[in-house]
Amino acid sequence: MAGLWRSYQVLMTKYPWTVQIVTAGSLVGVGDVISQQLIERRGLAQHNVQRTTKMMSIGFFFVGPVVGSWYKVLDRLVVGGTKSAAMKKMLVDQLCFAPCFLGAFLCISGALNGLTVDENIAKLKRDYTDALISNYYLWPPVQIANFYFIPLHHRLAVVQIVAVAWNSYLTWKANKM
Repeated sequence: MAGLWRSYQVLMTKYPWTVQIVTAGSLVGVGDVISQQLIERRGLAQHNVQRTTKMMSIGFFFVGPVVGSWYKVLDRLVVGGTKSAAMKKMLVDQLCFAPCFLGAFLCISGALNGLTVDENIAKLKRDYTDALISNYYLWPPVQIANFYFIPLHHRLAVVQIVAVAWNSYLTWKANKM
């Protein structure tokens, strides 16, 4: 395990953007597999590979680039590594970024699932508030620790490790019709 972590760190140093995007896409896919197998209890025979592929594509093309870019912007907006700066980053992240990100994630997954605009709006009205409240239970303490202890180039990885559980919930919520 230590060797795997060292390899990951070497790759992060050489190719930070690519590694962040691949990590995000892969872990969103893992979250969907967990969602289908443990939450929905589909079994391997009923596993929807196309759904997992769609969720991974959201991870590769939306989650990874958007969250990775957001952390760079946030680091420029709120400078410093103090407890106060970590708290400010968490507040800006959770009050400004998280609500927009969740709405966009749910809309993108709805569109990829073939929902019409009206169906997507209805699904957003039904699921958005629950997802945002759940977000506020999990992410503020994670983000305070992340912004205070973790260097910028590892923040997306830390978030994605915690996000395996979050992605399981979010992919279940996003794909619940």
